[in-house]
Amino acid sequence: MGVQSLVVACGAVALCLALTTATNPGFVVRITQAGLDYANQQGIAILQKELAQLKLPDISDKSGKVRYQLSRLRLRDFHLPYSRITPISNVGLQVSISNAFAELDGDWRVKLRFVRAHGSFNLKVENVYIKISLRLGRDAAGKPTVSTSECSAHISKVRVRFSGRLGWLYNLFHRAIESRLRKTLESKICGIVDKSVRNELQKFVQTLPVTARIDAKTGIDYSLVAAPRATAQFLDAGLKGEFYSLAHRSTVPFSPLPLALPSDHDRMVYFGASSYFFNTAGIAYHEAGALVFEITEDMIPKDVGFSLDTSLFSAFIPQLEEMYPNMPVKFRLSTPTAPFLTIGPGGISLNPIVEAQAYAILPNSSLAPLFLLSLTGNVSAVINVRSGRIVGSLDVGRIRLSLKDSAVGTFEVRTIQSLMNILTSKILLPRLNARLDEGFPLPLLDRIQLSNILVRFYQNFLLLGADVHFQPRG
Repeated sequence: MGVQSLVVACGAVALCLALTTATNPGFVVRITQAGLDYANQQGIAILQKELAQLKLPDISDKSGKVRYQLSRLRLRDFHLPYSRITPISNVGLQVSISNAFAELDGDWRVKLRFVRAHGSFNLKVENVYIKISLRLGRDAAGKPTVSTSECSAHISKVRVRFSGRLGWLYNLFHRAIESRLRKTLESKICGIVDKSVRNELQKFVQTLPVTARIDAKTGIDYSLVAAPRATAQFLDAGLKGEFYSLAHRSTVPFSPLPLALPSDHDRMVYFGASSYFFNTAGIAYHEAGALVFEITEDMIPKDVGFSLDTSLFSAFIPQLEEMYPNMPVKFRLSTPTAPFLTIGPGGISLNPIVEAQAYAILPNSSLAPLFLLSLTGNVSAVINVRSGRIVGSLDVGRIRLSLKDSAVGTFEVRTIQSLMNILTSKILLPRLNARLDEGFPLPLLDRIQLSNILVRFYQNFLLLGADVHFQPRG
């Protein structure tokens, strides 16, 4: 992959959308210098191996009256001891490699009038300096792009040692050979860099999943809203960060607010998930019809001590038992509007409205509507990251009930308060939390793993921090 991993942290994510540059992102990925340093460590090891496999052509030339030929050039190794990746404001990334060195073996043959000689030689290349500038962008699909905007290689010192006793002959042409080999190596180095960026690194950054299918009904749009932006301290990628219904994608009726991430540097990568990101999830699931839950007798835990049938309500709705004696009851819970949450320094909270329609299940399996309740309550959320996914759980406070409609006469809703508390806490909430525990995928490049997770809440957004581990193939 070559230079691919030199920006793998841009990959830790990242890097990780069909929009205008004026659009605020709903989700931001930030790569810190710590992340770039890790990328450098991983990438240099790979680049070093590729340069060690550099193929050099045979060289035939003339220096004065001496004709010489170098053949079977074999690069023994190539060492890159000092290197660094730096974000350059409004440009992209710069990779600087200094004090690199290499060693090369080969065969030589010379001819000077009637004198012919041959043997082997050893060449040491020292003080190699390489500078690579990478331009970051996005394509029409919102995927990240990367290209080489500049590459230069300079070799300060080349020393050739020939075998044999013809030292005087060597002195006639060694300067020409050293100069020729220096120029050949310099041009080959940048050729390898450019090819690796085009054929390997570009393919790697394109593994960013700009659309992530969550389940059969919803997905997430992680396309870039603009090209990644470099500053002197970090690299930011603004993503659309929007959930959508797979069946029908509609326009979100509100826009994301500007996201200003704090200047934390303890982790390699940070993810800023705005309230817009989470609220589009509510819209997508509501539009997809996924926020509808049915509770029937077979779902009631055995330890609650009652059966879900009309006799359960006979004490406070006597007419119900008369109209539908000993018939099973079903509750259909749904949200009349998409739930809307807020994020602040204290965490995530929401106050959803849930409607609970009760039905009697008749002997012929048809449903007879009984009454319609409105349920409200304070809901808080706990968020974490596991296996590259945002996971969470909900906790519900006291539920408040009101009667919206009834086909069995009026009654005091407080009489069924305990029942609704049991149905929500024992059945509805565990089902919601089971889904939230499956999580939603973060925008990560291929073979990126996260560790050392940090979770913090700010006004209008959630900040997730993590360190990055790149898992090579094989």
